[in-house]
Amino acid sequence: MPFSHHSHSGQFCKGHARNTLEEVVQTAIRQNLHTLAFTEHIPREERDFYPEEIDAGQTTQSLFSTFDAYHIEARRLQRAYEQSLHIFVGLEIDWIRPSSKQFIERLLAEHQFDLFIGSVHHVHAVPIDYDRILYEKARALCGGTDEDIFQAYFDAQLDMLQSLKPPVVGHFDLIRLKSDHPDGSFQRWESVWHKIIRNLEYIAGYGGILELNSAALRKGMSEPYPKSEICKAFLQRGGTFTLSDDSHGIDQVGYGFDRVLIFAEEVGIDTLLVLVRGSTTQDARFPGVASRVVQVRDLIATQDRIAPKGKRKEPASAI
Repeated sequence: MPFSHHSHSGQFCKGHARNTLEEVVQTAIRQNLHTLAFTEHIPREERDFYPEEIDAGQTTQSLFSTFDAYHIEARRLQRAYEQSLHIFVGLEIDWIRPSSKQFIERLLAEHQFDLFIGSVHHVHAVPIDYDRILYEKARALCGGTDEDIFQAYFDAQLDMLQSLKPPVVGHFDLIRLKSDHPDGSFQRWESVWHKIIRNLEYIAGYGGILELNSAALRKGMSEPYPKSEICKAFLQRGGTFTLSDDSHGIDQVGYGFDRVLIFAEEVGIDTLLVLVRGSTTQDARFPGVASRVVQVRDLIATQDRIAPKGKRKEPASAI
């Protein structure tokens, strides 16, 4: 049975996602997932708020209060559903600038987590995955071309990797989402490809995991994050992968896993890692949390028990 290491709820990610955290759990159980990681977004500075957060009158402090409530509810659900679903409680970090590390360290000090997803959603403090207008604004700040902003994105990603060493790296090549050619090869730019390889080598060096993230499929791209060429390069460096749906509502839980698993097999990914709890600790920041290997072919064999199939395409403006 499959699993997801990246998910969000409308309860604690208001305006950005849908449904309660418990509804997400119940949907995962109905779809026969055996492991689910909660990874709500961390609070941000008010200058980095999205339009819906500004409209709702949010403050940085209110986001911290919401996050505290999330941690309480997540642990409650972890206990309540322990006989039906292996739940891990984590967070997705938003690396915007070096000061982002202070927010992350505060949360890790205040709460016990099982993991975090290391992600970059901004370049020069401008969101690159929210809409095309903001993407173009960020691109202009970088020099005006996709090659320019891709280089800046992977440099920001390296800063995040070196500062935090995230156990799971989120949507590694998210930068392509709003670009001119989202399915284009990164190798068409030697400068960009060099930075990608540099980052992959760093991740492999400290033992980080790349997620195969199906959100790219529901956003209209032909391959999940990351693209096949990146997966192959990471495999060559001894890299490991896990599986995520990056769901922002119950209709996206398990979305596209049928296609992602076939993609993995075609790329040459034979195994995936899934979080487990026990006496072994893989990362000292997360006591009692480790991972085990599952065979991709075994997941494919049971995939017909999972819905929805990855056939739909979201509107281009969807989060």
